[in-house]
Amino acid sequence: MGKTYDELTDAHQAFIAAQHVFFVATAPRSDAGHVNLSPKGLATFAILSPRSVAYLDYVGSGAETIAHLRENGRITILFCAFEGPPKILRLYGRGRVVEPGNSEFAALRGRFPEGNGVRSVIVADLSRVADSCGFGVPLMTYTKDRTQLPDWADRKGEDGVRAYQRDKNARSIDGLPALAWVDADTTR
Repeated sequence: MGKTYDELTDAHQAFIAAQHVFFVATAPRSDAGHVNLSPKGLATFAILSPRSVAYLDYVGSGAETIAHLRENGRITILFCAFEGPPKILRLYGRGRVVEPGNSEFAALRGRFPEGNGVRSVIVADLSRVADSCGFGVPLMTYTKDRTQLPDWADRKGEDGVRAYQRDKNARSIDGLPALAWVDADTTR
């Protein structure tokens, strides 16, 4: 039987720390817009407090989460156990995007491992925490993190990654503005 909480318990925090992957869901206001669901990994999740979490957002082929958060702030983060006892943990809240250049960025960025290709830090203030059984989630064994994304960013270099973001991350697939620095560059 699932339970709801106002904040993360110590047991929730230990469960999160043991997971290698999590999923982020956001959606635009428009019924015609696309709901986005993205898998995340690479040791990119941090618990800021029992009611606030953050994750390191690497450059990607789209910027749906960023665009949706800029538009309406709604976010759900899901963790599920692929190893050990079955469990699903959902974190509901309001998210915001902290891009390089923002006064908060350096302090938040410092909570994560070094690496190239960082696009932003996503911060979510939690309004609801819910866990459930996860009986339908298969058992799978973690082998290791993939290296393709950090390797790609290293090969591109800072200027190449920035150019890629300007080209691929300016707008969502529904045409919503995404990265604020790209908006600023294009309106000058």
